[in-house]
Amino acid sequence: MTAPIRPHPVFDEHYASAAERSDYTRSLFDTTARHYDRIDRLFSFGSGAWYRRRALRHSGLHPGMQVLDVAVGTGLVARAALQIVGDQSAVVGLDVSQNMLAETRRTLGIPLIRATAENLPVADASIDFVSMGYALRHVSDLAATFQEFRRVLRPGGIVLLLEIARPDSPAMRSLSGWYLGRFVPFACRWLMPRTSSAALMHYYWRTIEHCVPTGVILDELATCGFVDVSCHTDLDAFRAYRARKPG
Repeated sequence: MTAPIRPHPVFDEHYASAAERSDYTRSLFDTTARHYDRIDRLFSFGSGAWYRRRALRHSGLHPGMQVLDVAVGTGLVARAALQIVGDQSAVVGLDVSQNMLAETRRTLGIPLIRATAENLPVADASIDFVSMGYALRHVSDLAATFQEFRRVLRPGGIVLLLEIARPDSPAMRSLSGWYLGRFVPFACRWLMPRTSSAALMHYYWRTIEHCVPTGVILDELATCGFVDVSCHTDLDAFRAYRARKPG
């Protein structure tokens, strides 16, 4: 059996082994779900909604497509997709966190599924567009995840993975480390005391800092059978991975 391709190493201060990571992250997202939109506005300077809509449109999302938003969270990417396709039944959200799904349910009337990215309860070749926003670092196996994405996509279907990566520039790397690794957790402790928000953002930065390089993700998409594989970078940190299932 091929060893899983993990997005980052085990962090001993958070969990003892790779097998415990999924339970740890699910619990962390469950406990921070009702604060997550506020956290997002803090670390994205309020530009997240515009960026998500632009990335979806540039990747080819248009009305008439069936969308599966994996790791839907509080529905941030799904909301942007819905603004483009205009049909609530055409956007399906999926997440492992029950509380994240509850937050999405409060604001969006889209179908929701509780499941993992590595085992999608979705029919073969039934989806036109798979999106995942800032959650690739939390899957257990890149290969298994990408194989599932390819399975559920129709021929010619598109996958868009939005991520934050460790900047290449030393100056930007230092700035990102200070802002995401120190300032945002501090602000979370100050603005949202007695919550796990600061712990989430500390863990968030750790996964960014130690995530596999961009090339590994692109290579694995190609290995799993995707074509037209590319990555668009903004501000040396924001990555939009795009790929297409052969027609």
